Amino acid sequence: MKVKFVLTMDDLVVDDQNIDQLILDWESELDQAEILDLSHKWITSKNFLTTRMVGLTRVGESSLTIEPLEENEDASW
Repeated sequence: MKVKFVLTMDDLVVDDQNIDQLILDWESELDQAEILDLSHKWITSKNFLTTRMVGLTRVGESSLTIEPLEENEDASW
């Protein structure tokens, strides 16, 4: 399944620089089990972002949205 991720982070510190807000988005091909696993880790891990992002030492509020992307089908007229 093709999905779009949108990660929004507020009040973060990266390499000793304060950043008010950072929004990252990307698309990936994952099956439903991988999406559920990622969602579970996001919700249950205390320092999910700071342990995975080099240079990120602090993040305030953050959110991750995962949206399924529909395949565009050419319509015949």
